[in-house]
Amino acid sequence: MIEILTRLRSGQKSAIIILFDFMTILISVYLSFALRFGVVSLGEIKEIDFFQVIPLIVFIQMIVFWKMSLYKGIWRFSSTPDLVRIIKAVSLSCVLVSFILFVTVRLENIPRSVFFIDWLLLIVGLGGGRFSYRILADHKNYRIAKNGEPVLIIGAGVSGNLLFKDMQNNFDLKYNIVGFVDDNTNLKGKYLQNTPVLGTTGELSRIIKETGATKLFIAIPSASSEEIAKIVEKGNGLSVSFKILPKMSDLIHGRSQLSQLRNIRIEDLLGRESIKLDTNEINKMLHEKVVFITGAGGSIGSELCNQVARFNPNKLICLDSSEFNLYSLEKEIKLKYPDLQFISLVGDVRNSTRLEKIIKNYKPQIILHAAAYKHVPIMEANPYESVQTNVTGTENVSRIAGMCGVEKFVLVSTDKAVNPTNIMGATKRIAEIVCKRNSEIYKNTKYVIVRFGNVLGSSGSVIPHFQSQIESGGPVTVTHEEITRYFMSIPEASQLVLEAASLGSGGEIFLLDMGKPVRISDLAKQMIRLSGLEPGRDIEITYTGLRPGEKLYEELLANDETTLKTIHPKVHIAKSRNQEQGIFDSILELQVMDSESSLEKYKVAIKKIVPEYTTPEQHYLDNLQQIH
Repeated sequence: MIEILTRLRSGQKSAIIILFDFMTILISVYLSFALRFGVVSLGEIKEIDFFQVIPLIVFIQMIVFWKMSLYKGIWRFSSTPDLVRIIKAVSLSCVLVSFILFVTVRLENIPRSVFFIDWLLLIVGLGGGRFSYRILADHKNYRIAKNGEPVLIIGAGVSGNLLFKDMQNNFDLKYNIVGFVDDNTNLKGKYLQNTPVLGTTGELSRIIKETGATKLFIAIPSASSEEIAKIVEKGNGLSVSFKILPKMSDLIHGRSQLSQLRNIRIEDLLGRESIKLDTNEINKMLHEKVVFITGAGGSIGSELCNQVARFNPNKLICLDSSEFNLYSLEKEIKLKYPDLQFISLVGDVRNSTRLEKIIKNYKPQIILHAAAYKHVPIMEANPYESVQTNVTGTENVSRIAGMCGVEKFVLVSTDKAVNPTNIMGATKRIAEIVCKRNSEIYKNTKYVIVRFGNVLGSSGSVIPHFQSQIESGGPVTVTHEEITRYFMSIPEASQLVLEAASLGSGGEIFLLDMGKPVRISDLAKQMIRLSGLEPGRDIEITYTGLRPGEKLYEELLANDETTLKTIHPKVHIAKSRNQEQGIFDSILELQVMDSESSLEKYKVAIKKIVPEYTTPEQHYLDNLQQIH
């Protein structure tokens, strides 16, 4: 029966609903008089002309129900608001019927109680029909779900309840919700949507084994990273996979719906407290300003564009050497900020003539320089390209910015510039030195340098690499069992770059609080478990050895630097040493080296500029000596 009704066209369904309501009105009128007078046949009541009364009642009530949209509700999803609408429509119709009958026949021989009985019968009939249909449909889905994959919902609150309803109402989901889990001990043993609350997250291992659940849906939008990590840890070794509802901030801003469960990402476990930005200072810096971003199509550059656009700049000029990246960025920004003047420019920061024309033409007041080569092993094999982009490119943009009187120049740097053991990190350190020098030459431009570590989900991040290896069945390759890295999300890094930029008065090197370093082997194990697999059993982890130029761990401060606090708890200032005489002659010598020069020649030239530049092996031994 339910299957036949669900296959009907919309017009056919409406006709059935109207017919049902028509029959309900007739039956209610008949029963209200029969019950009031204690008769079976209305023909026994000689005092009332029912051929005059009943058509009038049916006509009035059908018109009222039509006007009150009783025929527009979807019976499959009948709920409390539908019942309220029925009560309002029935109440209005009974009042109108009694008034019109009073006007037409003076209610002669019609007891007033008839209308009250009719009111009750109509509510029961109309509401009962609709809710009966829903119960039958839910029961059908329940029977289908019983054969589905067993699922536990973590969180028996409002979100868990809504998630349950969404899943029950979705015909395509073949899930059998076997129970709820909630840390509120008062809920244990109780039922939500006729489904038991089986215990707390501390009992999760037992509950998973008893129910045979293979999926866990976390319905706690306000859950912290630590809370999510603890839940995931409870499922270790039990071959369960996890999904999670969007964060509360996403739900509030309409970026996700409750039914849009997603896989838990490693970012959910590594995430930190939300950042409190000084939006007033950032707004002063960016509002109605012309902002120029280099490397705009990259992971950090594109997020900087999104963050800057929020503050309503006068123009947003974006430069990148990748045409496709610019095209993708332009589509995204124009969709979100249709009124923003967005200008896409294909170009290379190594081309000083092109840069000078751009800066003189558009007259940017703020430059965010994110263009750089960042991949350590590849840059180790291509030192010429690393120097030309990271050093010469930065020198070009920062020098022209000073010549043209740009208000503020911000260099996006890296933790790999501290005690560098690779070409990439060393060239970024030299880029910092170049900006420090230009801050002394061009006094009207404030030069700001911002250092931070790895960002989650960036194009060169280890996370998408691990994910790809897991999806292909492994093995997951880690360079060293003890290797650690700092991580932060792309939005967090970009927001803190803007925060640091707003704080900078010129010449500072800002450090972003990267939290605690993460062991990469632990990261790999967590990602495997999030996929419902077990490291070593389902997916192997193999150790391949450190890559060229790679450290076991990163730092944010050089040995002879100290840190100063700022007004923002997650932003610090590094006080760096003074540069030696002749260092800028050495930088010039490095820049004019050709692509035929050997890696060793580049290393010797870099060592003259960055004395702390060393090999990863020597760096490791030096730190061992300091420890002991």
